[in-house]
Amino acid sequence: MTLNCNGRLLSLTRPLVMGILNLTPDSFYAGSRIASVQQAVDRAGEMLAAGATFIDVGGMSSRPGAELISAAEEMDRILPSIAAIAAAHPASFVSVDTIYAATARAAVSAGAALVNDISAGNLDPDLFPTLPGLRVPYVLMHMPGQPTDMQQRTDQYGSDVVTSVWDFLARKLGQLRAAGVHDVIVDPGWGFGKTAEQNYTLLRNLALFRQLGAPLLLGISRKSSIWRPLGITAETSLPATTALHLYALQQGANILRVHDVAEAVQSVHLHELLAAAPHI
Repeated sequence: MTLNCNGRLLSLTRPLVMGILNLTPDSFYAGSRIASVQQAVDRAGEMLAAGATFIDVGGMSSRPGAELISAAEEMDRILPSIAAIAAAHPASFVSVDTIYAATARAAVSAGAALVNDISAGNLDPDLFPTLPGLRVPYVLMHMPGQPTDMQQRTDQYGSDVVTSVWDFLARKLGQLRAAGVHDVIVDPGWGFGKTAEQNYTLLRNLALFRQLGAPLLLGISRKSSIWRPLGITAETSLPATTALHLYALQQGANILRVHDVAEAVQSVHLHELLAAAPHI
């Protein structure tokens, strides 16, 4: 598979890593928060040196219970850093994490090469019509409602969370392809409106989502469904996160969205060693 990132082709013949860069004061993991443009450029450089392909820049927290901010406030937070990262690291692929069409347009103009949307176009009706003209890949993620109320919607799946999420993504994927958006990446939305049991059911059956015919992104890094069952914290959950990253790769994940790039890249290397080892 390849992605056309505004004229630059990116191969997905091997799994890739997306580093998280949050220009927010309230992201759930304090270690991902960035306070200045220079810090954003430096952190991006560190992630790229560690093996990241994408730098995912966000200006609005999507943790459970988080309130939405306006597109104007979001753009004020992220556009200077996106432009600075693209200028300082021109070979990088900057991703903009947004639900807004206006932010997506401005970010791509500033140098972003991918749009990562947690809302599947449900929170801004202008986003889907905007995407064909941007000519960048789009991450389509499943989330019921919005961050303020998504964890009150975990009973909507009935007895089959996998089929419910799969059907949602398939329907949205059809809409996007009909509109002329062909480079779509799907994300089942671990932690977004799901219980811990539902998250692990999705992960256990992740390979089924490859039937959608689109690259598969997974964002599970340091999330509460990892650390709460273990009685630890987000700050101490890197080993457990890394274990699940390796499992996700074995289930067919193409892109890992992570806080800790070096460890995720190690998981990719180990996955490739396992895949190449002969069965006896």
